[in-house]
Amino acid sequence: MDQPRRINPISDCPLTAAQAAIGGRWKLIILYFLAQEPVHFAGLSRRLSSVSAKVLAEQLKELVADGLVDRTETGPAPAPVVYSLTDYGRSAIPLVDALRHFGRGHIERFGG
Repeated sequence: MDQPRRINPISDCPLTAAQAAIGGRWKLIILYFLAQEPVHFAGLSRRLSSVSAKVLAEQLKELVADGLVDRTETGPAPAPVVYSLTDYGRSAIPLVDALRHFGRGHIERFGG
C-alpha cells in the first residue's frame, strides 16, 4: 500500500514543505547514501547501524511517498528491495551537500 504524502502544515510555505519532505532525523543521511549508489535495505541498515529497522523503513516510506526515492523490488520475496534516488530526489543533493558543509564548519567551531 502506498504511503500518503504528508500535508504541508503551513499552506504555501516553502520552508515547511521542504521540512516535511526532507526533515526527519535520518532522511538527509539516507539521501546522502543513495546519492552514492542504489542500495538495498540491508545495505542501508548496515550503514545506519544506530537506526532501528522500523525507523529506517518509516523514513524510506516517507521519502518514497514524497517522490524523492524509488523503491524497486528485484523479485519475489525474500529478494532484496533496492532503493535509489529519483530525478526529484537528486535535486535535493545540493541541499544535503550544503548542510554537510555547514555541519563540518560547526564541528570545527564547537567540536563533536
